[in-house]
Amino acid sequence: MNRHEFLRGIHRVYRPRTYLEIGVNDGRSLALSRVPSIAVDPAFKVVTSISCDVHLVKQTSDAFFARKDPLLHLRPGRNPFRALARRDPLGLLGADPRLELSFIDGMHLFEFALRDFMNVERHARWNSVIVLDDMLPRNVDEAARDRHTGAWTGDVYKVAEVLRRFRPDLLVVEVDTKPTGVVAVFGADPSSTVLKQNYDAILAEYVTEDPQDVPEEVLARKRAVAPEALLGAGFWSGLVRARNLSRPRSAFPGLRRQIERVTG
Repeated sequence: MNRHEFLRGIHRVYRPRTYLEIGVNDGRSLALSRVPSIAVDPAFKVVTSISCDVHLVKQTSDAFFARKDPLLHLRPGRNPFRALARRDPLGLLGADPRLELSFIDGMHLFEFALRDFMNVERHARWNSVIVLDDMLPRNVDEAARDRHTGAWTGDVYKVAEVLRRFRPDLLVVEVDTKPTGVVAVFGADPSSTVLKQNYDAILAEYVTEDPQDVPEEVLARKRAVAPEALLGAGFWSGLVRARNLSRPRSAFPGLRRQIERVTG
């Protein structure tokens, strides 16, 4: 299963009401969305039909998140097609919309991907789903910061290690998608400042010159779960229910255990 098939599956089982994409490129992943969406890319070249109400942002993700109200497009009353109202007839999203599904596929350098995660998390909930692309390089050359291969992941794989080390409250799941894997993150906490407080120290430790020292467990995908197994698991209905009923974060540990039974 490739990344687009996996994303299509998440849209199906999680049924997000809002969607954010960082790194649009030709629009193939954005074309999967049917809900109010924001897509950010300083040089997108969309050649695919789009079937959602989308705000295409021709900016870097840093510049986008520096806006006073980056999620303005998702606010009720700001949507000319009222797609949000149709998807949320009971007003469960409230006046302060949150990002329910986010796909990060921007600049393939560790510090950019980490910042993208930090910015997305600030606008998410604990029951949101954040997916990062190109997290499982197949060899050291693909993981180079200085691109010299066709397929290129850069060193964004390090984000998973940093999240596990500094944010054990999150559940970080590596998924064995073709060709270069993704990571799904559950349990976002928009109030957390741990990454922000440690950002400079993290960069000083993790931004290193090529060749990158890619752990064998990453190259061999030892932790990666089959995408079919994750999508077919039973926890999704509970996650959707918790989201729709605005259940507090105290509900996450139970759902986390359900997810961990799938991921090992």
